[in-house]
Amino acid sequence: MPDGPHRIDWEWEEIVLACDLVAQNGWRQLGESDARVQKLSGLLQRMSMHPLEARLPNFRNAAGVARKTNNIATVHPDYVGPPSNGNKLDKEVLDDFLDDLGRMHRYAQSLRQAAERDEPENVSQLVGDEYESVLEGRCLLRLHRVWERKPALREKKIRSVQARGDALACEACGFDFEQTYGDRGQGFIECHHVEPLHQTGERATTIRDLALLCSNCHRMIHRKPPWPTPAQLRDIIHGQPSLDS
Repeated sequence: MPDGPHRIDWEWEEIVLACDLVAQNGWRQLGESDARVQKLSGLLQRMSMHPLEARLPNFRNAAGVARKTNNIATVHPDYVGPPSNGNKLDKEVLDDFLDDLGRMHRYAQSLRQAAERDEPENVSQLVGDEYESVLEGRCLLRLHRVWERKPALREKKIRSVQARGDALACEACGFDFEQTYGDRGQGFIECHHVEPLHQTGERATTIRDLALLCSNCHRMIHRKPPWPTPAQLRDIIHGQPSLDS
């Protein structure tokens, strides 16, 4: 991170709060004089996600929040007009919640409640304790949404393995849920895009692009970049040099 104050990109949680505000406004942008924008501005300034010494004087002011509501409004599927200068994360947040706005609102509410108990001085190298559980949920939520949107592909991958007579075992460590948990684990396995969608963007996906993983290996792959492939994670498990070496 650069030394001294600098422009700070919006984080996922901040965009969720702004997106929820735009949704409540009928997917129309809000002006900087709007009381709701000013309230969100104060809330974002209160959150300890970004250190005080890194913030410019206009950090998350009402004008900036209003611009963000415009960026979000212009990536909505029903928007007609020229695009704004928002970032890719605006659309990712919108896409993740568009089919379930109630869930987005509940998530935003939990963020507001945490932020109201927060102070900017609480910042650390990790996000403040008030946000820690939300951030963990965020990672799981984003991955889970991918499979909810295309459940048929996951099922097709599983059926292809079963049709060969193979067990539904983790492609990295070999863990078999049914073997360990009996009937409770029958048919259970997690699916993973070998090449992350956030790197490839929208594309046609086949079962060859998917890997079956146990929950532990799935989390280890997504723990931090660079993300290993299942084969690379298998090498790590068997004592081969890791990507961090």
